[in-house]
Amino acid sequence: MARITKEQVKHVAHLARLSFNEDEIETFTEQLDNIISFAEQLNELDTTGVEPTTHVIDVKNVLREDETWESLSREETLKNAPDQENGQVKVPSIIE
Repeated sequence: MARITKEQVKHVAHLARLSFNEDEIETFTEQLDNIISFAEQLNELDTTGVEPTTHVIDVKNVLREDETWESLSREETLKNAPDQENGQVKVPSIIE
């Protein structure tokens, strides 16, 4: 018994704005039926006591801890600026 029909494949292809010839429709119908058959085999497995997972391996945060340290003062930062005004770097105007 087919779990998926040619009409369903054609409908999904239409929704996805895809066009297939009859041979391709037949191929996709068979392939999708095989995929559904395999998924149904997975439903037969006894999974009692098995925790649901989102990753196959443990995922760990590889980022370092945040560290705080003293930053440069405003005066120290601005001493290398070519031009400054009111404690800020002054740049040429680009908008007229």
